[in-house]
Amino acid sequence: MPCKTVLASSVAAKFTEELKEQVAAHPEHRPLLVGFLANDDPFAVKYAEWTGKTCVETGIQFELRRVDREQLEEAIVAANADPAVHGIIVYYPVFNNRQDQYLQSVVSPAKDVEGLCHVYCYNMYHNIRFMDEEKTRKCIIPCTPLAIVKVLEHLGVYNTILPYGDRLHGKTVAVINRSEVVGRPLAALLANDGARVYSVDVTGVQEFSRGPGISLQRHKVVDKTESVEDILPLCDVVITGVPVESYKVNTALLKDGVVAVNFSSYRNFSDDIKQKASLYVPSVGKVTVCMLQRNLLRLAAYQRPQPANAP
Repeated sequence: MPCKTVLASSVAAKFTEELKEQVAAHPEHRPLLVGFLANDDPFAVKYAEWTGKTCVETGIQFELRRVDREQLEEAIVAANADPAVHGIIVYYPVFNNRQDQYLQSVVSPAKDVEGLCHVYCYNMYHNIRFMDEEKTRKCIIPCTPLAIVKVLEHLGVYNTILPYGDRLHGKTVAVINRSEVVGRPLAALLANDGARVYSVDVTGVQEFSRGPGISLQRHKVVDKTESVEDILPLCDVVITGVPVESYKVNTALLKDGVVAVNFSSYRNFSDDIKQKASLYVPSVGKVTVCMLQRNLLRLAAYQRPQPANAP
């Protein structure tokens, strides 16, 4: 069968309409998202522009604050304490080293729309999906990994007949990128949903899974001796995010009918991907921005005073 190219805009359309409806339903609680831009990275600038444009479309208030990187931490702390601010996003890279990871945890969990602070990262890797015992407050998931999950749901890769949390059972996935912001969290999310995930980067291949018969409560990680050339023919889904223009997946290694998803700013698949793939998603950016706003509305709702229980 011919390959179908699925654009991020078609996946995002449903979420955009849902966001508009939610914001319109509570005009008295229109949330404010503050973005901090402390670099001149063109992709960060573009992401900030996308954020502002889509917030206007959905009715969310957005304020972009350009700050010197040496004053960024102080600015985040001030926004954490400001009750008028409901969500915070920082456009990385800032220092492009471990200090960026430190800044991710400076953002309050109450306002962390990116889901990158320690609390949310810990819960994600340990397959803890709710913030409370009553299971009324879902954890915040990093925007791009969550966007890719929603793309895979849209494509029908998730088996909705299976119980929630096990719906990737039987699927083998390759994620070519193991960054702490996207690749590694994505591998964990997919493995926690039941998939066998091969996580690939320049240091080699790791396998993320919940064990035989998805018997473990959360995923485990095992170093593999196989190369990317060995594992690609095994995969039902191949997801790429290599931030290098020259990197291309070898199409000849892919399984016929593979689902191919690219989240890199560059195209990691060659044009001949359409000769092998059944479904091809060239980018996920518009879905990522929807997930950012979705996280914001969730956090804003958590911040509102809860009605007292009736006597």
